[in-house]
Amino acid sequence: MTDDVRARPAAFPPRLVAAGAADAPFRTVLAVDDLPPGEMRRVSFGDLDVLLAHTTRGIYAVDDRCPHMSAPLSIGALDGCIVACPLHNGRFDLESGDPTQMPTTGGLDPDGVYHPTWSPPGSPEKPDAPGKKAEARRLTRVRRFRYYAVRVVDGQIEVALPD
Repeated sequence: MTDDVRARPAAFPPRLVAAGAADAPFRTVLAVDDLPPGEMRRVSFGDLDVLLAHTTRGIYAVDDRCPHMSAPLSIGALDGCIVACPLHNGRFDLESGDPTQMPTTGGLDPDGVYHPTWSPPGSPEKPDAPGKKAEARRLTRVRRFRYYAVRVVDGQIEVALPD
């Protein structure tokens, strides 16, 4: 099979390589045909769950957990390079690693800037009652994605995964 130009690894910020992935061996994880453009899949290796996303910029591999509170992004939604978390409506850019919409619970963005809680349009306002839960929400920092290198070889997606 000839590799389709659409089935290519995506570039990501080098400073955001996942721990242990820089020198990790590549492992075959999925056939390109099993990840059409616009789709996401979870692949697991032991206790490591990886999200593969076939975006408009190429194929990305990141931990399959929201950088906010670890919900599985693979059951969220993908729009271009933006992945939406199914839990708190956070949206994250796979190209940059940054949040594009803070989760409804608010908190600190990756740079430490505070964002208040919010309610999606059409939903009732959520009061942020004082106490430990509110304090925890205010101090929860949304992280940037950490990436695993991807390559496509003979119609197979390979990801550099630490042992």
